Amino acid sequence: MADLAGALELVRTVPDFPEPGVLFRDLNPLFADAEAVRVVIDAMAAGLPEDVDVIAPVEARGFLLGGGLSIAMGVGMVPVRKPGKLPVVADRVDYSLEYGTASLELPAGVLRPGQRVAVVDDVLATGGTVAAVCELVERAGAEVAVVSVVLELPALGGRSLLGGRNVLALQSIT
Repeated sequence: MADLAGALELVRTVPDFPEPGVLFRDLNPLFADAEAVRVVIDAMAAGLPEDVDVIAPVEARGFLLGGGLSIAMGVGMVPVRKPGKLPVVADRVDYSLEYGTASLELPAGVLRPGQRVAVVDDVLATGGTVAAVCELVERAGAEVAVVSVVLELPALGGRSLLGGRNVLALQSIT
């Protein structure tokens, strides 16, 4: 498989995970295929603005994409983590998920005011996770230049939480 469509066909849907009624989009088969990962990273990088200063991927699957994008774009990466993972925390946001609540933290002293940031995750569903990262980035004085995801699930309304921010999705699944 040398094309984006073939790479995206590797994503599987797992019903009733992490709880009944949720359709989980599992990118692990895609991540397990080196060529598919390269195609996805290249496609995501091609869509990012050239003036992005830093990638802000979301723990954990966003890290798998963010590292590759950071290398492809030649820019740094500021990983946004779950609580208890950072030795020094700049800020924390609590937010709602499709199936519960969660928190994310921004590491202290690594994101500078005025930087243009690409927020990266695997899936945009209800938007809570990505909106929380955008809030952390903006409270640090940086600018969210773009939100980049592999998949978007428009029926779950995630864009509505993003306040008109530029969102790039490689595929929308209805």
